[in-house]
Amino acid sequence: MGNKGRYGRFGGQYVPETLMPPLIALEEAYDRVSRDRSFITKLETYQREYAGRPTPLTYCENTSRELGCRVYLKREDLLHGGAHKLNNTLGQALLAKYMGKERIIAETGAGQHGVATAIAGALLGIPVEVYMGSEDVRRQALNVERMNLLGARVLPVEGGSRTLKDAVNEALRDWAANVYSTHYLIGSIVGPHPYPRIVRDFQAVIGREARAQVLAKEGRLPDAVVACVGGGSNAIGIFSAFESDPGVRLIGVEAGGTGERAGEHSATLCLGSEGVLHGALSLLLQDVHGQIEATHSVAAGLDYPGVGPELAYHASLGRIETATVRDEEALAAFSFLARREGIIPALESSHAIAHARKVAPELGRDGVLVINLSGRGDKDAGEVMARGGGNL
Repeated sequence: MGNKGRYGRFGGQYVPETLMPPLIALEEAYDRVSRDRSFITKLETYQREYAGRPTPLTYCENTSRELGCRVYLKREDLLHGGAHKLNNTLGQALLAKYMGKERIIAETGAGQHGVATAIAGALLGIPVEVYMGSEDVRRQALNVERMNLLGARVLPVEGGSRTLKDAVNEALRDWAANVYSTHYLIGSIVGPHPYPRIVRDFQAVIGREARAQVLAKEGRLPDAVVACVGGGSNAIGIFSAFESDPGVRLIGVEAGGTGERAGEHSATLCLGSEGVLHGALSLLLQDVHGQIEATHSVAAGLDYPGVGPELAYHASLGRIETATVRDEEALAAFSFLARREGIIPALESSHAIAHARKVAPELGRDGVLVINLSGRGDKDAGEVMARGGGNL
């Protein structure tokens, strides 16, 4: 990472002048707490005794037999709240408290980041308000109820496509109007510097654990690591520990939706072009005039027209392989893992599982494949039932 959060030509701070002071203050505060042993110890204690870290690396015997290589799942679905999101929200909520903020706002798509922010706010006694596109409110009704139960206020967004992009827009407007009292707890490695760096650092615990665990189990590094990509926090979280290992394939799997035309997918790394969205230069889904295009995915957490600048950078260098998975493939993988291993994955994670099924035969019988299971699928049962004619 270069000056002011640059990853090669990607990243930066493309924001109104009014947001520069709070971004500078956030960066300075984060630099301080990163060296503060009491802050680090408190976060590690919460991760261990409250969130449930370390999460297991589970060997999938049935799946391995069927796919023809040794398959492991990094079980972020077992983290408190049901997804990897709590790694980041605990860290940022502690940072907000350190900075004396009186209120936290967040955006959410699949609802898991909203739930995780609500959990952290309840734990630390900070009021939370969550912006969520009304289409995602419909798709993720269970997570909306969970946020309400945890004491957060859910604010439906009716503009635009009524999904994650629009929730981010509203959260940024709120933050711009209330910067001195409010911390905007961004949920992925998107947004202006220093947010991509902060979220990456808090999610890197996934990769550190996975690396140590696979070495302990196999005596070597994996041949491939697969993760789904929306904004990219779960992917960079696990990829970060293997970036300097050229023998490890890093594969980011995006939402292929129902096709390759605008509005049918959310495949930013595969089909996007360079542009600025939500304060950073990255790859976007946009038309020839630079207008953001509509997106689609069966998984609400992947339904976003941008991607984190660090992932865009690694993809531009060829360090990260990119792939897409269609809705129907993700739905098939949802059932596949449930029936083979007794584990119900989130629809986001199901994209990674679907592509892993294609990659596995390339690795051979002794190959080692690690899939980041970023969340559990309880939240998606209603959507899967709706698409399956009323049953799972």
